[in-house]
Amino acid sequence: MKAEGNSPHQTESAESDGIDFQPEAFGDADVDSFLDHLRATRNASPHTLRAYASDLRGFVEFLKVEAPQGDLDYRVVRRFLAHLQKQGCAKRTVARKMAALRAFYRYRRGHDPDSTDPTVGLSSPKLDRRLPRPLAPDEVKALLNAPDLSKPEGLRDRAILELLYASGLRASELCSLNVGDIHTQAGEVRVLGKGSKERVTLVGIPALDALNAYVDRGRSELAQKSGKPTTALFLNSRGNRLSDRSLRGIVYKWIERAGAIAGVSPHTLRHSFATHMLEGGADLRTVQELLGHASVATTQIYTHVSRKRLKEVYDRAFPRA
Repeated sequence: MKAEGNSPHQTESAESDGIDFQPEAFGDADVDSFLDHLRATRNASPHTLRAYASDLRGFVEFLKVEAPQGDLDYRVVRRFLAHLQKQGCAKRTVARKMAALRAFYRYRRGHDPDSTDPTVGLSSPKLDRRLPRPLAPDEVKALLNAPDLSKPEGLRDRAILELLYASGLRASELCSLNVGDIHTQAGEVRVLGKGSKERVTLVGIPALDALNAYVDRGRSELAQKSGKPTTALFLNSRGNRLSDRSLRGIVYKWIERAGAIAGVSPHTLRHSFATHMLEGGADLRTVQELLGHASVATTQIYTHVSRKRLKEVYDRAFPRA
């Protein structure tokens, strides 16, 4: 990837971290080094690591045909993006793969400042802004009332749905919760979010009641099935920690039972939480804190969701309406 050979300074820098980058190289070993870096220093989730691995290894396969001699520059990357578009990849997918390449080269330059970055000057596809569709209050009520509370799994599922809606947790955050993270008297949940950043989010009485019912009457029965102790709050039918994939299956199951509300996922409940908080009068900074967004700009998308609410405020506040 460098135009000229390594200098003594470059070699020493690479060897000090146990990394041996080769000029113009981009192969599986380079990808593995980057993934190890994300895992060790960023505490990247398995989902993030899988996405980066898939995107970068796809580029490796492309290079075997398009740049077998290692002559990698911006033109090769541009051909890669064009190849993705010809393959029918959506703009969002192409943009994600471009972001993966940029992240890799930032990492690479951190270890070898004299290396070149072939992504410099290249732009990602401009994405259409997609506003999330929140659930209406009656849809939320139908979904939350769907689980069968006579079974341990039903108690668990009711607690999951209530907590997702009441706190705006991400699916991965909910699955990583332990029993000790729930503080019933304070109405709080301690959450380990993106980048291992810990935050405290609030939970309302209905969600706390559902959590208490699950812990008192459902979780112990599920825990017995594994035959070994666990601190995980939400357990699967074998008594092990619930996975993201299983969580999605649970949400989809109750969506269907509640009347097949189109386009609903665990993240939809997070959208609904944020939208309903803002419609209820919460300020943007409060919702940002509860959602665990690093920037308020990320939270601002929810201010565009409810045009009805916007008109209501306008009609009430503007003196000549």
